Amino acid sequence: MEFSKTMALKAILVLGIAGALFSGYLSFGELVMPSLVAGVSCPSSSAGIFGIPTCVYGFVMYTIIIIVALAGLASKE
Repeated sequence: MEFSKTMALKAILVLGIAGALFSGYLSFGELVMPSLVAGVSCPSSSAGIFGIPTCVYGFVMYTIIIIVALAGLASKE
């Protein structure tokens, strides 16, 4: 079975969406509603980079992956 560029980009898009949903959930629980999402926090909730929890950086990176995959799927090549 031969993989095409489109199939690879769709797989990357699906994984990016899954990662964004997971890291977004952790970020939401960490930043917005820490008391309502009981028992859920970033794995490194005591640490962060420049005071921002690391799960927020994961959410941003997964969002960038989604944008790049969508741009690749939208290109005419």
